[in-house]
Amino acid sequence: MNGLEISSYEDKGYKPLVDFESWRVALINGAAAYEPVKISALSCHCETDEIFVLLKGSCMLLIGGKDEKPGPVEKVWLQEGLLYNVKRGTWHNECLMPGAKVLIVENSDTGRANSKDYKLAEPVVL
Repeated sequence: MNGLEISSYEDKGYKPLVDFESWRVALINGAAAYEPVKISALSCHCETDEIFVLLKGSCMLLIGGKDEKPGPVEKVWLQEGLLYNVKRGTWHNECLMPGAKVLIVENSDTGRANSKDYKLAEPVVL
């Protein structure tokens, strides 16, 4: 249609679907089958907040605070349709269960150049 773009993504993992000027909208999908989950690292974005919206299924955010390195990790199960804003500089990771679909909104230039990773001494096991 003229002036309308329709996007979808059904494969496993993260896929940016719309980049416009300073913002990006992406989808991330969980695996189709169960995989044991061990989260061994958290990341933080130095220049942007990151929005998560659970569209279907189950997803947990792991939040490690805003200090120089992550503090105790808090587990937050997302509820469908609620908007979760991980503030700039907050250590985090997401864990999608099989069949989950999450909408993500962030700055379009978010990437390794303006983000940090931290390997956890003990992985978080779900």
